Amino acid sequence: MSKKKNPEAPEKENQTAENTAAENTENTANTPEQAPEAPAPEMIEKDTYLRLAAEYDNFRKRSQKEKEGIYADARANTVAALLPVYDNLERALKAECSDEAFKKGVEMTMTQLKEIFAKLGVEEIECENCPFDAAYHNAVMHIDDEAFGENTVAECFQKGFKIGDKVIRFAMVKVAN
Repeated sequence: MSKKKNPEAPEKENQTAENTAAENTENTANTPEQAPEAPAPEMIEKDTYLRLAAEYDNFRKRSQKEKEGIYADARANTVAALLPVYDNLERALKAECSDEAFKKGVEMTMTQLKEIFAKLGVEEIECENCPFDAAYHNAVMHIDDEAFGENTVAECFQKGFKIGDKVIRFAMVKVAN
């Protein structure tokens, strides 16, 4: 038998040869010489070090803020616990007393408590004859009186206190008009 050559066969051989050549050129394109350069190990180490240093710095700052917040909260809670003592001493000073030594002792105790509050940064919230401010005052009564201006605090029932901008206790007031 004689072998007949298929006319399509040479074309297939040419196509496979072209495909193989194309694959070889693609493979050579991915060789380390022509591939995008990977970062050097020194650069990777430096980047890792910088990221670790930044992460530690953020942790240190966050921890410092938390410490300050805990201190401020503890100070505010301590002052809030002492406010009933302040109120009782204030009532005792307003009460009539025939014993001067007793009255003098209450005055000294109140002075000492005020000094402690001052050292802790505690300030009284102004309330008598000042404009009503909902951020600092708690209105429990309302009166119509022409002697006072619009939205003015007429009377303070209980003093308010703050540390910086943080209100420890709102001033309990009567508002006019």
